[in-house]
This record gives sequence, C-alpha cells and structure tokens, in this order.
Amino acid sequence: MLGLLLRLLPFWVREPLLIAVGSVLGVRVMYLAFRDDDLVAAGLGVLFLLFTAVRVHRVIQALRARRNPSPASPAEGAVVDAAVPSAEVGPVPRPGPLTVEKEPNAWGQALAAVAVFGALAGALWLGPHVLPSGDSTPQPASCSGGEHEKLPKVYKKTPPPVTGEELCKALNRPDLARLLGTPEETANDATGTSDTAPLTDGRVAQPEAEVTFDTYTVHVSATYNELSTHQYVKLMKYGDETDVRTLSVLGRPAVFSSDHTMKFEINLGSGGSGGPVQDGPLARTLSVALDRHDRGGYYDVTVWSTSGALPDDGVLVHIAEKVLPTIPERVVR
Repeated sequence: MLGLLLRLLPFWVREPLLIAVGSVLGVRVMYLAFRDDDLVAAGLGVLFLLFTAVRVHRVIQALRARRNPSPASPAEGAVVDAAVPSAEVGPVPRPGPLTVEKEPNAWGQALAAVAVFGALAGALWLGPHVLPSGDSTPQPASCSGGEHEKLPKVYKKTPPPVTGEELCKALNRPDLARLLGTPEETANDATGTSDTAPLTDGRVAQPEAEVTFDTYTVHVSATYNELSTHQYVKLMKYGDETDVRTLSVLGRPAVFSSDHTMKFEINLGSGGSGGPVQDGPLARTLSVALDRHDRGGYYDVTVWSTSGALPDDGVLVHIAEKVLPTIPERVVR
C-alpha cells in the first residue's frame, strides 16, 4: 500500500521524500550499529545509505536534464516541403501561437515534499505517545494491594492512622534504588497493606509497605502503640535481636537491630505438605520514633536480601531521612 502511494506521487515530491527518509534512517541505524557493535545493523545502515545515494544521483540527473534540454531535431516533413518549387506552393498560413506544455512548478513541488515529510515526521513523533509502546525496557512497579482494601475499624478514628497505600507511595521513590546503592535496578514489586498489630485485638494500627528489587527488599511499617523507643530498646534485650545500636534520626530517638527473616516451603504436590519454618536471611531494621518527644509508636525500616548481604547502616539512615518526612504525621493514641 505504501509503495503504491509513493509511485502515485510526482517525481519532485517522491524523490526528495525518499532521500530525506533514507538519510535519516541510514544515519540512525549506523549510529546504533556502532554503539551496540552490531554487524547486522551496520549492513542495514549501509543499504539505507546506498539507497539514498541512488536517489540523489537520479535527482541530479533530472536537474541537469531540465537545465540543458537537448535541441529538437528537424522533422522529416520540413525537408520534403523544401524540395517543392515555390510556384506550386500556395499561400503559407500565418503560424499561430505555439502551444507550450506547462511544466510543473518546482517551488510548489518542493513545498509539497516538505509538507509530506513534515506530516510523516509528526506521525512518527506522535506515535509513541498515542499508540501502546513496544519497548521491552522494564518499568518500575507501582503500588498495589491497598486501593480497594477494606480498612479495619481503627483506621476510621479521627485522625486516622497512615494507610498501607500512603506508606507505599512514600517508600516507592524514584531514587530508592540509588539510595540502596543499586541505581541500575528498577522495582519489581511494590505493595501496601493496612493491618493491625498482632495480639492487640485490632486496636493498634500497623500499616506496612514493601518494595522489592533484584538485590534488596525494603519494608517499612508504622506501629501506633504507646511503646516508646526507650522501652522498645529494653524489650530487645529479651528478644532475638542482635547488634543493637541506638542513635538519633531526624531529631528522633532511633535504634538499629538485626534479626532473621522466616523461611518456609510449600509443596504443591500430592498432600500439599510443606517443610518446617526455618530462619531466613538476616534482616537489618532501623526503628525511629513517631515524633521528637518519643511519646509512643515507631516506624520500622527493614532491608534484607535473599543472598544474605546487607547494605551499610548509613543506607538505612538515608532511606529513613528521605521517606519518613513524606509520610503524613498522625498523633499517637
């Protein structure tokens, strides 16, 4: 179909258009070939450039023919008439005005070629914005899981606690991978849930959010209880947390701790049985008080990886300094 349309175009529209398209495609393909060291693309670029060179040669020949037309050879009828005696020749009719075939307007054809090329360029530019993209580059994950979630009753109090969706939007930052030290990675999954703390009968809100990368997984939760960070550190002495270190983050009391994640297996075969729960990779957690006065409640920023590798503690501090100020503040109940 496209070939038929091109053949219907006048010469001075079709050829400049093919030259423009061929040169742009040829240069672009050659650039990509040199950048990616692709011999197949290089050969394709050479074909485009050769095609363009042939078209340029045809246009040059046509221009020369227009500027230097070949002289018309005398007609055979004129020679025969010259051999007849003048006495036998009747009155010669007065020659009328010659009918000259009007040649196409070169400027008009040039403007038409520019218009057609502009229309094609506009279509190519608007195409990616209108049509669905076929780019295979992975896009960062967007938050999911909390849009249509039915909130527990504790989230209906005034003012309400932060929801898992709000936590997820605060955590799923464009620069989160760079803060983790893996700037080339994109988020594979991002979720948020509006849960309640265990053993509280649904009276303590504990929203959570998690963003997963190829290397690390980052988890943030907010616990709205009356437990201060000072009391929380005392409780750590009776738990399994290790490598406990207190500090101040954003002017608030904070504490570092380490603990193992849980690892379990599910057998989807006959019987549907699974293995026992085991210790998973070590996770590093930074707990920060909800406010400067440490009146109760805290945020947990946890990072772990399937390989067991952990980033420096400074990475968690930077994440907390970027994420926590973007979370809507709530009073502690």
